Amino acid sequence: MNILKLPLAAALLSCAFFAADASAKPLQRGAASWYGPGFHGRKTASGERFNAQAMTAAHKSLPFGTKVRVVNEKTGRSVVVRINDRGPYAHGRIIDLAQAPARALGILGTSYVSLHTGG
Repeated sequence: MNILKLPLAAALLSCAFFAADASAKPLQRGAASWYGPGFHGRKTASGERFNAQAMTAAHKSLPFGTKVRVVNEKTGRSVVVRINDRGPYAHGRIIDLAQAPARALGILGTSYVSLHTGG
């Protein structure tokens, strides 16, 4: 029975490798920041209520509902977020994360990230 597990594990690993490789070229790179408690419960630009603990983010131009993988370039950590708001409005930033994904990425203030399509 253990003989069958090895080919299955190898197949799954190769699928993950090729999927990651296919989206290796980032959509965008730049500074990410986060927003949270002060906006919790308010309506976002998409009309839904902001939840600081949801895996969501604000982007200036990506369509609402788009899922992007955000990679912290310093730590290598990544999360998938859904775009549900507009922003950031601070100069030089490409994405504003809700508090939960920022915490998962280890972002306390701002951090350099890359955005990848196909979350």
